[in-house]
Amino acid sequence: MRVLLTGAAGFIGYHFANAFCAANPTATVVGIDNLNAYYDVTLKHKRLELLGAFSNFSFEKMALEDTSAITAVFQRLKPDYVVHLGAQAGVRYSLENPQAYIDSNITGTLNILEGCRHHPVKHLIYASSSSVYGLNTERPFVETQKADSPTSLYGATKKANEGMAHSYSHLFGIPATGLRFFTVYGAWGRPDMVFFKFTKGILEGTPIEVYNNGQMIRDFTFVGDVVESMLRLLPKPPQTTPSHAIYNIGNSQPVLLLDYLEKLQTALNKKAVINFLPMQAGDVLATQADTAGLEALTGYKPHTSIEDGIKVFVDWYKSYYTI
Repeated sequence: MRVLLTGAAGFIGYHFANAFCAANPTATVVGIDNLNAYYDVTLKHKRLELLGAFSNFSFEKMALEDTSAITAVFQRLKPDYVVHLGAQAGVRYSLENPQAYIDSNITGTLNILEGCRHHPVKHLIYASSSSVYGLNTERPFVETQKADSPTSLYGATKKANEGMAHSYSHLFGIPATGLRFFTVYGAWGRPDMVFFKFTKGILEGTPIEVYNNGQMIRDFTFVGDVVESMLRLLPKPPQTTPSHAIYNIGNSQPVLLLDYLEKLQTALNKKAVINFLPMQAGDVLATQADTAGLEALTGYKPHTSIEDGIKVFVDWYKSYYTI
C-alpha cells in the first residue's frame, strides 16, 4: 500500500501519519509539506523528527502549487491512496494574505486532483472545514445543508475544493471524500489556534484576546477522534455515482468559549487576564456538527470530552515547553 500525505508536518497530518504508520508497518507513506513560516517552523520540524522513527515514512519538502514537483511525486510513488491535508490554514490570515490561499488551497488542490486523474487512486480523502457553513444558523450543521455563504476567503476556498473534487469525481471517476473538520485541538496543535494562544497567555500571565465577549460556541474536536475517523474512512471510498462524499468530523457537543476558557484555567490552575474584544471579521457565532453520516458508515462517533482533551493538550504543552 502506497500513501501520499500532504501537509505531513502539520497538526493533523502529523497525528495521522503517526497512527497510520504504526498500524500499517508494511505500507509506504510519503509525506510532503512546504514548511512555511505561517507559524513556528520548529514545531513542524519536531513533528517530522518524530515521524522519522518510522521506517515506512519518508518526507519531501515541496509546495502544493509547484505543479512539476507534485506531478513528479505522483509519477514516482503511484499512490494507492492520497490523504490531502495540506493547505494554507487560518481564517483571519486570509484577510491579510489572500493570495496564499489561492496558491495553496485552489491551485494546490487542483494539482492533487490532476495527479489522481493521471495516476488513478483507490481513494482520495481531503480536508475541508466547518468554515464552509459560513452564515448558516440552523444547527447542528448537516452535510446536506446549503453552504454558499462563506464569511472568509479561507471558507470559500474550502467550499471550492469540495466542488473541484466533485467535478473530478464526476468527470474522471476519482473516488473522493471531503472531511469538514470542526475546531480540532490537542497535543502538537497549531500556535495560531485559540486553545494554544489561551494556554500560552495564561501561563505567561499576559492578556489573552477573547472576541465577542466570549459569546461564541465552538464544536471542539479532539485530534485523536479526528484521526480515528480518518483511519476508518480511508478504506471506504464512496459507493455512489459520482463517487464523492462529504462528512462532518466533529464532537457534536458545542461549548461556549467562556466555558472552554474556564475549563482551561482549571486545568492550568491559573486565572486568565482577559481582554474582551468585539467580533472579528470572518468569524461565525456558532458551530455544531451532525455526525450521523460518519457514524452510519464507520460505526464511529467522536466522543472525547472537552475536559479529557484539554488535559492531554495541557500536559503536552507543559512538557514541550518545559514548564
